[in-house]
Amino acid sequence: MARNKSRVVGIDHISIRVSDYEKSKAFYAKLFSFLGFELSDDYGTTIGWTNGRTRYWIAPAEGRKTHRIGDVGFHHYAFELRNRKDVDALQAFLEKERVRIVDPAAEYYDDYYAVFFLDPDGLKLEGMKYGERLARKSLKKKG
Repeated sequence: MARNKSRVVGIDHISIRVSDYEKSKAFYAKLFSFLGFELSDDYGTTIGWTNGRTRYWIAPAEGRKTHRIGDVGFHHYAFELRNRKDVDALQAFLEKERVRIVDPAAEYYDDYYAVFFLDPDGLKLEGMKYGERLARKSLKKKG
């Protein structure tokens, strides 16, 4: 008997709650402008940005308004960048904006280059590039 299997083709969006909506809105507006996202929709108390493939939404938190890395739930969100130079450019942007960098741009796993930073509520975000060295090696073999 054949089974009908649903196939996930990607992650459409993430929606997070923030303690200070205006502060987070300003933070994410600058970050997403730098990362090439555009405003998707602004409903007054919910706002989202998109790069055409992924959407990122924020809205005010209700109830508990603190986050600690390691709690059950959200650990971090990674933005895949085009190359390692983009990771370095993101770090320079973060430094200029005085964003807290928790792990500076470096190779954290084999051929995995990333910078980790925090949003205004301490939610951990990441800009990363995986497989760049492997791709260059593969191109050299073909050429």
